[in-house]
Amino acid sequence: MTEKIEETHTKGNLEIEEAEHHEHEDEISPELEALLKTDPKVGLTASEVAERLAQFGPNELAEVKRNPLLKFLGYFTGAIAYLIEVACIISAVVKDWLDFGIILALLLVNACIGFIEESKAESALDALRQTLALKTRCWRDGHLVELDVSALVPGDVIVLRLGDIVPADGRLLGIGATGEATEGDLLIDQSALTGEAFPVAKNKGKTVYSSSIVKQGQQMAVVTKTGGNTFIGRAANLISITTEEGHFQKIINRIGNFLILITVVLVLIIMVYQLVHFHGDPTGQNRGNFLNILRKVLVLTVAAIPVGLPTVMSVTMAVGAKQLAAKKVIVKRLTAVEEMASVSVLCSDKTGTLTLNELTFDEPYLANEFTSDDILLYSYLAAEAGANDPIELAVRTAAEEQLEILKNRTHKHDVPGFKVTSFLPFNPSTKLTQATITNLETQSSFKVAKGAPQVIIRLVGGDDDAVRAVNALAKRGLRALGVARTVDGNFDQWELVGMISLIDPPRPDSAETIRRCNNMGVSVKMITGDQLIIAKEVAHRLGMQRVMLDAGHLVDADKSEDEITEHCIRADGFAQVIPEHKYRVVELLQKRGLLVGMTGDGVNDAPALKKANVGIAVHGCTDAARSAADIVLLAPGLSTIVDGLMTSRAIFQRMRSYALYRITSTVHFLMFFFIVVMVYDWSLPADLLILICILNDLATLVISVDNAQISVHPDKWRIGQLITMSIVLGLCLTALSFAHFFFFWKHYGYAPVDDSHPKDERRLESIMYLHISSAPHFVIFSTRLTGYFWENLPSPIFAAVIIGTQIIALLMVIFGGLTPKVPAGQAVVVLCISFAYFVVLDFVKVQLFKSWSFELTATLVPTAARRLKLANRKASKIQQARVWNSIDQVRKVAVMTAVVSSFQERKHVEHAEHVAVEEVK
Repeated sequence: MTEKIEETHTKGNLEIEEAEHHEHEDEISPELEALLKTDPKVGLTASEVAERLAQFGPNELAEVKRNPLLKFLGYFTGAIAYLIEVACIISAVVKDWLDFGIILALLLVNACIGFIEESKAESALDALRQTLALKTRCWRDGHLVELDVSALVPGDVIVLRLGDIVPADGRLLGIGATGEATEGDLLIDQSALTGEAFPVAKNKGKTVYSSSIVKQGQQMAVVTKTGGNTFIGRAANLISITTEEGHFQKIINRIGNFLILITVVLVLIIMVYQLVHFHGDPTGQNRGNFLNILRKVLVLTVAAIPVGLPTVMSVTMAVGAKQLAAKKVIVKRLTAVEEMASVSVLCSDKTGTLTLNELTFDEPYLANEFTSDDILLYSYLAAEAGANDPIELAVRTAAEEQLEILKNRTHKHDVPGFKVTSFLPFNPSTKLTQATITNLETQSSFKVAKGAPQVIIRLVGGDDDAVRAVNALAKRGLRALGVARTVDGNFDQWELVGMISLIDPPRPDSAETIRRCNNMGVSVKMITGDQLIIAKEVAHRLGMQRVMLDAGHLVDADKSEDEITEHCIRADGFAQVIPEHKYRVVELLQKRGLLVGMTGDGVNDAPALKKANVGIAVHGCTDAARSAADIVLLAPGLSTIVDGLMTSRAIFQRMRSYALYRITSTVHFLMFFFIVVMVYDWSLPADLLILICILNDLATLVISVDNAQISVHPDKWRIGQLITMSIVLGLCLTALSFAHFFFFWKHYGYAPVDDSHPKDERRLESIMYLHISSAPHFVIFSTRLTGYFWENLPSPIFAAVIIGTQIIALLMVIFGGLTPKVPAGQAVVVLCISFAYFVVLDFVKVQLFKSWSFELTATLVPTAARRLKLANRKASKIQQARVWNSIDQVRKVAVMTAVVSSFQERKHVEHAEHVAVEEVK
C-alpha cells in the first residue's frame, strides 16, 4: 500500500543504511599476483606475451565433441541390448536367418529412434564460447591495439567501454584509456553469470568477469584469469565433467539385469541337462547335438527377451515429446520425459525465471501530499532521454504506461503542458540528474531532481521519515531513488516528492505455478546469485516460505556433508550463489536419492542444468543454458512446467504399465517353457514364438496414446515391487497355461509332439500358441492401473488394437496356415478364458498393491539402507505422535480455560442482573 506522510514531516539527522553488496571474489595466488604488475601505459611486451601464452594457453574454452558414430553406437549398450545382441549372434551361428533379421531390425529401430529424437545441433561448450567477446582493445609494447580475445594473457591491460563484453576476468585499475583518472564507477550487467537482477557498480580494485556486459562508464583493467580459469571457464568445466548415466537408463538396466539373470540361469540348466540327457541319443534324432540344443534355447531366449521393451519405451516417450511440443515444451533428451514424472524437487533460478529480469516501479513512498502520478511525472521530467541505464529506462517506461498525459503524444520526447528548458545529466560526483521545467499553462518555472536517496534528502534539508522509509525498502531488497522539486517562485528551496522503489518483479504466473507444483508433491527451491534480502522479498511475493540461506551454508567447513544436505532439503532457497554452488545443491539432493529438476536461463545456470536429472531452460535463455538443458520452454515463465509434469506423469503410467505387463509375460513364458522343455522336451515352433513377441509388442505401441491415470505425487520406479508382482502374476499365468496344456492333452488327445509329426497331430501347438499369445496380452488391461481396471477405462484405439491382435491369432488357428487347424469352438473358448482371466489377475494385483509397503520391502529384503530408513521413519512417527499429543493437551487446556472463563462470565452477568433487579425494587 502506498505510504504517505503528513505535510509537516520531521527533520532530523538519521542516516541511510547502505546495503552491503556481497560479491564472490576469486583468489589470486602470489605467483599470479606477481604477473599483474603491468605498467598501464605500456602493457606487456611481445616476449612476455609469448611466455605467458605458453604457460596459461589461449583465452578460449577447450572444445569437447563426441563423435556422432560413437554416439549412435552408444544406443546399442545396456543390459537388454547386450542380451539381444548375444541372441543375434547365436541365431547367425545356428543359421536361423529369420530370427537374425528380426532381432537386428529391432535393435536398429530402437537405436535410430533414440538417436534421431535426441540429436543436438550444438554442444553446451559451443554456446558458452559464443558468449565471449571476439575483439578487444589492449595495451601492447606501448601501443593501444585491437586483437582477438584468444590472444589475451594474465597481466594484459585492456580497455572496457560502454557496450563491451568483458573478454576475460580482470581487475579494474580506476583509470581511463589514456591514463587519466576516472571519477565514476563502471556499471556491469552480470545477471547471466551471477543471477543478480541489478547492474553492479564497480570501481578500482574490483573484479569484472568474462562475458559480463559494460552498461556505463569506461576504465582500464588488468587481466587476471583467462580461458578455463575464468569464472565462466569453471562453469564450462562443470558441464564437461557431467556425464552420468541417466535415471531411466539405470531403471531399464536393472530390469534387464533381472531378466538376463533368470534367462541365462534357466537356459544354462536346459543346455547342461539336454547335453547330458541326450548324449548318444539312441533314437537317431541327434537331439544331443550342441547346435540343435543351441537352436532350442535360442528360441526360448529370443521369446523370453523383451526385445520390444526399449522400442515401446522410446516410442511412448517420443509421442509424449510431441504432445509437449504442442504446449511449447521442447524435449531435447528423450528420457527426460520419463524422469520429469519422478522429480520431487524443482530448483529454480530467480532472475529471468521466477522474475521478469527487468526493473519496474513498485509502491513509492510519498511526501508532502504528493500522489503516485506526481512522482511518476517529476521523475520522468528528470530522466535522461535515450540513456541506456536500466534505472532510467524503468522510470521512463513506468511513466509512459501509467500517465495519461504521456499517451497519444505527437512527439515522444515532449511532455504536454511542460517544457524542459535545461537539463543536467547524471554525474558520478553529484549522483543526481536535474532539470529546469516551465509550466506552459502558468508560465512559471521550477526545478526537478532525481538521484541517490541520501543526496536528495540532503538537498531538501533532511527528513527522518524519508530515511526510515529508504532503510525499510533496503531491508526488503528494493532499490530506492529520491525525487524532489523546488517550491513555486523559489529555485533555492526544495521539497521532497517521495522515494521511487524499484524491483525485478515476479512473473505474473510464477506464484500460481509454485502453488500447483506444491500440490503435485514437487517442492520448489529458489537458487539465485542475487542478494539474500532480495531473495527473501521475492520469495514472500511468490507465496514461498522465507527460509533463505546464503551460499556460505553450502561450504561450511564446520558441518558434515549430511548436515549440509539437511540444510538443502529444509531450506526454501539459497542466495548469493555462484555456478559451483548451484551445482553442489543439485548434487547433494541427488545423493539423498531425490530426483531433481533445475530451471534457469543464464550461463551461471548451465552447470546445474546439465547436472540435474531434468534441466529446464526457460524462455529467453542464453545459448549456454539451452544447450546444457534437457527441456526448453518456448513460452515465458514456468506455467508450462505444470503441463510438462502432468504429461510426463501420464507417460510414466503408460511405461510402468507396459513394463509390468512385459516382465510378467517374460516370467510366465520362461517358467512354463522351462518346465515343458525339461520334462517333455517340447516347445512351440520358432516362427510362432517370434510371431507372438513381434505381433504383441507392435500392438502395445498404441499404449502411447492410451488413457492414463495421473498421479498426485511424484512417480517412482519401485523395482522390487515391480518384479515381485511380475513373478506373482507370472505364476498365475503359468498355472493357467498348464491347465490348458494338460486339459487339451488328456481330454482331446492333443499330445506334445515335435514337428516331425503330421499337422493334425500337432494341434496342441495351435491351442498353446493362442493361449500364450492372448492370456498375457490381455493382462495389460489390468496393469494399466494400480486400482481396479474399470476405474479408468482404456482408450477405444488401445482396446481395439489389443483385442484385434488376438482376433487375428484366433483366425490363424481356426483356418490354419502357420499353425494346425483346430475347431472354432475350442479356439473361441481359449480366447474367452484368457480374456476373463485378466479380471481374476486384476483382483490379485489390487490386493498386492494394497498390502505392499516400504515396511514389507524392508522386512523381505532388509538391506542396511532400508533398515536405516525404516528406523528413521519409525522415529519420525513417534516424534509426530508426541507433537500431536502435546497439541491435544494444549487444546484440552484451552477448552477447559474457555469453559471456566465462560462460567465466570456467566456468574458476573447473573450477578449484574441480580443487582439491577434489586435496584429497580
